[in-house]
Amino acid sequence: MLHDTQPAMPAIGRHCLPNRVILAPMAGVTDRPFRQLCRELGAGLVVSEMVTSDPSLWHTRKSRLRLDHSGEPGPRSVQIAGGDADMLAEAARLNVEHGAEIIDINMGCPAKKVCNKAAGSALLRDERLVAAILERVVAAVDIPVTLKIRTGWCADSRNGERIARLAENSGIRALAVHGRTREQRYQEKAEYDTIAAIKSQVNIPVFANGDIDSPVKARDVLDYTGADAVMIGRGAQGNPWIFSEIDHYLRHGRLADPPSPIERRRVMRDHLAALHDFYGDTMGIRIARKHLGWYLDNHCPGTHRSLEAAEAKALRKVFNSLESTTQQYRFVDELFHHDDVHSGLRMGLDGISAA
Repeated sequence: MLHDTQPAMPAIGRHCLPNRVILAPMAGVTDRPFRQLCRELGAGLVVSEMVTSDPSLWHTRKSRLRLDHSGEPGPRSVQIAGGDADMLAEAARLNVEHGAEIIDINMGCPAKKVCNKAAGSALLRDERLVAAILERVVAAVDIPVTLKIRTGWCADSRNGERIARLAENSGIRALAVHGRTREQRYQEKAEYDTIAAIKSQVNIPVFANGDIDSPVKARDVLDYTGADAVMIGRGAQGNPWIFSEIDHYLRHGRLADPPSPIERRRVMRDHLAALHDFYGDTMGIRIARKHLGWYLDNHCPGTHRSLEAAEAKALRKVFNSLESTTQQYRFVDELFHHDDVHSGLRMGLDGISAA
């Protein structure tokens, strides 16, 4: 549906976003190469992988890479995770020194290793602690602080509305809500009633998250919840074009043309190059395997159809066996040099493996 009047773009403090589509923070996914790619392809805001609030752990290679925002345009949003209010406040201050322009607090991660440390969505069980964390982090920095939550811990403890009011009263400048409890993890369908209820009770921007995987779904969720923007997580894996496609649909009421095979090849190659450059050849080759696999899960190269599961699995297996950057580039090139993916595999894989 084309709206006669476009709503105002959401703002986080002094940062006015260019559109209503945001990349969700995802551990092991939203590294600097992926954030930059999604921003290039239309994301109005991108959020980093979560950084532990314990600075004593920042010396590890993983943490150093997560703290690297060099060359990124603003606003740079950094998510921090932990369960100690003072430590989170100090982590917020240190991340500002590293270039963060927005601090996001993680109270939505359902991972067991995070929840076992009384962090992530486990914090939703202790509203007094939630309030203490929010107040201290907000007081610690002079940049906007945002919060990401779930609807509650479990079906019997859906306290997302109370947490949202606490957040607004504590000075949080925007709130992202995933439409599941922690107990649901990523099972069952996301529900949007709680997000709609939260939006009706607070005056800060609310971002709807969960199962939004198409422009039409984004429009429906925004209409249903009244949210200010949608936050895209798993829907962007292997499909970074989703941001521009959603933005186009929200602005014009019609679907954009899908990316051409030439565009798909360019983006996949550029993504590989960014991963190799950021992580180095050895680590970059490994990390490229999961990202390339997501591209294969989403589309058949050279066409607009999806690959069958068996096709994607076969292609993943071949790509995962490649051990050099040159082989990875050649694999992508071979995919787009043949109209038939099976023909391309038969004709090109021996050459790829021998490279």
